[in-house]
Amino acid sequence: MTRTRSAVRWMIVGMIAVATVINYIDRNALAVMWPEIAKDVGATKEDYALLVTVFMLFYAAGQFVFGRLFDIIGTRMGFALSIGVWSISIALHSVTHSILSFSIVRAMLGISEAGAWPGAVKANAEWFPARERALAQGIFNAGASVGAIISAPLIALLFLWLGWRGTFILVGAIGFVWLLPWLVIYRAGPDKHPWVSEAERVLILDKPLHADPNPALEYLPTVRELMSHRQSWGIVVSRFFLDPIWWLFVSWLPIYLAETFGFDIKQIGIFAWVPYVGAAIGSLLGGWLSGRLIARGWSVDRARKWSITIGCVVMAPALLGAVLATDPLWAVITIAAVLFGFQVAIGNIQTLPGDLFSGKSVGSMAGIGGMAAVAGTLITTWLVPVMTAKSYAPIFILVAALVPLSLIATWWITGPIKKLDGPARRG
Repeated sequence: MTRTRSAVRWMIVGMIAVATVINYIDRNALAVMWPEIAKDVGATKEDYALLVTVFMLFYAAGQFVFGRLFDIIGTRMGFALSIGVWSISIALHSVTHSILSFSIVRAMLGISEAGAWPGAVKANAEWFPARERALAQGIFNAGASVGAIISAPLIALLFLWLGWRGTFILVGAIGFVWLLPWLVIYRAGPDKHPWVSEAERVLILDKPLHADPNPALEYLPTVRELMSHRQSWGIVVSRFFLDPIWWLFVSWLPIYLAETFGFDIKQIGIFAWVPYVGAAIGSLLGGWLSGRLIARGWSVDRARKWSITIGCVVMAPALLGAVLATDPLWAVITIAAVLFGFQVAIGNIQTLPGDLFSGKSVGSMAGIGGMAAVAGTLITTWLVPVMTAKSYAPIFILVAALVPLSLIATWWITGPIKKLDGPARRG
């Protein structure tokens, strides 16, 4: 590798994207195999909603815990801890025999898997300049979509080969395979990493290689100070309203296909991956779009907000189109459009902590936004069994109404998107 050019930042985001693929394979395994697991343990749809709730509650806690933890111990060890614990957690699903034991391992999985999101936002802020940040976030989010694409057919195949207990053991082992290259590649941050060239370091940090060894004081807000800014509340409110749309399909799509169209696990494996192709395309396009607009001279504020708006404009009518779906192919195609628009919007919303705050506060702000996302998701989770007794149309209409509320938060609560100032402290 030459000292004039390098691309370590893209290796880092690539590794994080792979971790996200593993993350989604692990979390989706229960939903894909639930029809058979429910028969074995004597569980109901309400029991599944309970397990989703347990996962989401601990996922919310994990967003905050790991957000702070990443700011304290750094990105390298934060990811190692997160993926190590979640891999053990998913493997332990193989020894469960009741809703209580499932609840315990889902709690472990939720708190540990949550680390991937504030960790990714923090790594993004550390390793990428503003004009590349949304694309990097899009690559990371595309990993979630690829994981969802792979998980349904992969889990279905593994289930037919190993049964549900053996499947949980095998997918749990995948995370440990990821750990070794991660620890080798992520040796340090961009300012000290031995593989980063001077040109790449200047691009990332916007300062020369031989910078002042005594850095100036910077704004390192406490949680209370973070939440004193209207921009922080804009992130919180927009994610509270928008994220339930993604989680509705992550948690309930296989069950929706089973109940609406009478699918078995094999048929779920054939159809359930299609919507996430739309999500993957949206992740990359949304990131590319705002970066392109910034490169053409748009402000970060304008580029982010208009990219989010485009995603929402696609999402809301597509959700209403899903209400009219009468066959599985039309259903998964319209849901693909929903998730396309969602990823265009959310990838840009998730970059906002890095646009607003310094690297040593980004994980905390991302974690707080993630907690708000989970709070909104918990409400819709418990509404699903009530509202879907006859049809899934009511819940689709409800979440379609959340889209303009999120857009209002982005434009009128967030205010200008720019680096924020406050009491300076040395990091």
